[in-house]
Amino acid sequence: MAVYIRSRWKNKENPHSLEEIAGAVAVTAWRISKDKAMHLHGERFTYQNDQQRMDVITEYLYFQVHIVDRLVYDVLEAKEREILIVQLALKLAEYIQDNSTDLFGIGDYKNNFITQLNQRNNEYAELSFSDQGPSYSMLRHLGYQIQQFMGEQAENRWVIDQIMDKDGGAIYQLIARTLQNLMS
Repeated sequence: MAVYIRSRWKNKENPHSLEEIAGAVAVTAWRISKDKAMHLHGERFTYQNDQQRMDVITEYLYFQVHIVDRLVYDVLEAKEREILIVQLALKLAEYIQDNSTDLFGIGDYKNNFITQLNQRNNEYAELSFSDQGPSYSMLRHLGYQIQQFMGEQAENRWVIDQIMDKDGGAIYQLIARTLQNLMS
């Protein structure tokens, strides 16, 4: 299963604001997260309900926001970095709010997303990241979080390995390439 990702601007000559870049990265991150959640199902991991699926998508989004933050840390000034990450988080929170409202009814999904994103970002900040991407421990943390949502059924027991060995690295490569192309 391949996800279509448009990671270049149609008109490269016009400069793009950090808000525009954040919006484009958000669209890509959302698509990647949905694709990887469906990919897990294609690999014979099972979801019991839509809430599990949305939790997995959300967990992938937290991971991607942190990756983007790590990638721009040495590239942007602190204020620019803050604008990019805040705008990215807010755009993703809107997606979560809209989709969760459609699936589960009225609720404050946006603020819950932001609160949990801040928590997860603090956890990921303790783990190493290099020029080659996320460390083993960072990928393991992503896998562990997803395994918590997937449950301990026999068919989901090895989801952490799937995340660590395949999906986590693929997510990193896709979002890193997208960010690089959009910022160049």
